[in-house]
Amino acid sequence: MDDKPDCMNIYDNITHEIDDGPRGPGTVAFFDLDGTLIFGFSILSIFRERVMSGKLAPFDALQQFFSLLSHGLNGTEYPRILAEAAETLEDVSEQEFIELGESVFEKYIAGSIYPESRALVRAHLQRGHIVVVLSSATTYQVEPVAKELGIAHVLCNEFKVEDGVFTGEIRQPVYYAEGKLDAAKIFCEQHNAQLSNSYFYSDGIEDVTLLEAVGFPRPLNPDQTLEVVAHRRNWPVRRFTSRGIPGFKEFIRTGLVYGAFFSAALQIIPTWILNQSRRDAVNLAVTTWGEFGSALAGIKIEIRGEHHLWSHRPAVFLFNHQSAIDVLIIAKLLRRDFTAIAKQEIAANPLVGPVFRVADTVFIDRRNQTKAVEALKPVVKTLQDGLSVAIAPEGTRSIGDRLGPFKKGPFHIAMQAGVPVIPIVIHNATDVLPKGGFFIRPSTVHVDVLPPIMTDKWSAETVGQHMEDVRQQFLEVLGQASRSPAKLKQVK
Repeated sequence: MDDKPDCMNIYDNITHEIDDGPRGPGTVAFFDLDGTLIFGFSILSIFRERVMSGKLAPFDALQQFFSLLSHGLNGTEYPRILAEAAETLEDVSEQEFIELGESVFEKYIAGSIYPESRALVRAHLQRGHIVVVLSSATTYQVEPVAKELGIAHVLCNEFKVEDGVFTGEIRQPVYYAEGKLDAAKIFCEQHNAQLSNSYFYSDGIEDVTLLEAVGFPRPLNPDQTLEVVAHRRNWPVRRFTSRGIPGFKEFIRTGLVYGAFFSAALQIIPTWILNQSRRDAVNLAVTTWGEFGSALAGIKIEIRGEHHLWSHRPAVFLFNHQSAIDVLIIAKLLRRDFTAIAKQEIAANPLVGPVFRVADTVFIDRRNQTKAVEALKPVVKTLQDGLSVAIAPEGTRSIGDRLGPFKKGPFHIAMQAGVPVIPIVIHNATDVLPKGGFFIRPSTVHVDVLPPIMTDKWSAETVGQHMEDVRQQFLEVLGQASRSPAKLKQVK
């Protein structure tokens, strides 16, 4: 692949300071969690899930609700609130909370990670800096986020555990206000680093002592008091609006985009009747929705390697699946003479299912491997008849933007049909619509289309290795080649 593009730095306006700075572990980047890495307060999602599941008694629920309200009004009460929460967990299994944290992350928090903060973390990691989540939240809120972002070091509050159950006490020291400063000092000493070479990203005034101590104080989405202090001390302030409560325009955009889908679909019937060609009718509907829908959504696509979309057809177009908006992006890119492979649940949808059926979509039952393999067999003939296929080799949407493992099915299909695979690398579809989100936000989406990969020399014995080679190309272009799930290190 001589013309394979380098990894795009699509947030260079945010990360240029880091990209131009020194390399190596002498620099530590500390990140707060709530309001900094993610929008909102993670504890509210934990609280809501426990109440809805009935695991939190009504009296305890009221007590913790008013404690949370008190914390919002008076942050100095946080250590007491944490101790009260620990008391309510006495004799509760820690495993229950580990599973709760992971479930809440997938349902709510993963989609609340600021893309800009993700870019900052990645920039620090790529410079060889030590990245730490330093948070007043508990390990059950912090660890899933740290793993998703590839952050190995976590400093956060922990409940005491004995024989797998909570004792009702909180581990000391408590990471809050001055406690964060003490923890950062100790961490830097243990890692031969200096606070004067360190960054700290935070949104709260309670963190002002650590912000004052580091060489690079970086308030992110600061509260009103911290913003006043930041301006007084000439600290650079950033605000991210890519997550959180959507505005009026986002409501309107979302409704129009979904409406545009059905408007485009309605063109199929009269075009089919008049032209006597179902494929022409589908092509018109796909092109219309791709152009009209993306314009209404405010999606601008910046694409490198666009000519590869047309140089070899039919082909199996492979795209990484970050968001539900990928469907619209693929429609705008491929435009005509292709079909897709989708999950069986879409076929059962009374609104969109019939539209996808008319477009020759192949539906697979992901829960039944045998049925899934059988469903893919007709795709080979579809390709041999001249129609391209678009498919996500991950098989499902990723929780964040990290590339998941690939499945062999799409590669076997391409090999058996004798057509090339063409990787479509979507960098930041989650900016528009993260997993679990509903409202569409305007953004520029960056896409790399890589050169076609011929399959005529492949065999059943080598297809697994070819699959891994293609996945490695995705990883390199996404800038994730050196990333792996973090092995978390907590300082006790």
